[in-house]
Amino acid sequence: MLPVFLIVSTGAVYARWFKPDLAWINKLNMDVFIPALIFSVLSSSDFQLVNYLHLALGAAAVALGSGLLLWPLVKPLHVEARTFLPPMMFNNTGNMGIPLLVLAFGESALPAAVTVFITVTLLHFTLGLYILDRSTRFSSLLRVPIVLATLAGLVFSHFELIMPGSLALPIEMLGQISIPLMLFALGVRLLDVDLSDMKLGVIGAIACPVSGVLMAYLVAPFLTLPGDQWGILLVFAALPPAVLNFMLAEKYQQEPQRVASIVLAGNFASLAFIPAALWLALF
Repeated sequence: MLPVFLIVSTGAVYARWFKPDLAWINKLNMDVFIPALIFSVLSSSDFQLVNYLHLALGAAAVALGSGLLLWPLVKPLHVEARTFLPPMMFNNTGNMGIPLLVLAFGESALPAAVTVFITVTLLHFTLGLYILDRSTRFSSLLRVPIVLATLAGLVFSHFELIMPGSLALPIEMLGQISIPLMLFALGVRLLDVDLSDMKLGVIGAIACPVSGVLMAYLVAPFLTLPGDQWGILLVFAALPPAVLNFMLAEKYQQEPQRVASIVLAGNFASLAFIPAALWLALF
């Protein structure tokens, strides 16, 4: 946990003093570095999608199941479902998940971590956007670099195509930029939100990891997961809400300040929940 939060803290301290505009850097990361990481992992000779199929199904079940489990809380909390449920369903698999899983389980866990990230990202950019805006067209996914990189990587993997080393190495190097940059940007982004709705934020901070871990245990008997993949699913389930939830809520004007409270409180609460999930996963 320490390397993750040191980099996040570095981003927060830097942002506190210099107030950088990371909009273009975040766009560069989403358009270039993360797609390069995904393509590099998926197109590698040792990646076989069938080995991670149950993990992908488990990640999807945790995301969707968390929304169903927490739906009954919407009315008692006097909050719109479109405000509360997306942060509960779509965890921080990018900024925090990939670096954390690689640090916890080793470099060999990167393909599994990327599989979880892709699964949740595709759900977020389809079902997540539909929840916020019913007029969303799924065909727009074909213009998302992450989706295109995923498709290209799966084609290379399925047909066992070999990328020339002169191209594979720079793509891999570009992908390696994304992991520390995601953590640094998370630290910067967290200073942009506030806890104007403390009660909802605290409830969401607890409900998100608790519902995720509960769903992981509920679906585990129906999945065939090796030990490391079960641990990865469990840690993923305990991750806090993704910062992307706040960015999309702001874009679609879906009570962004309330979503911001949930996201910020959830990321602070992860200081307690993630070590507990790591303990369960590793020991």
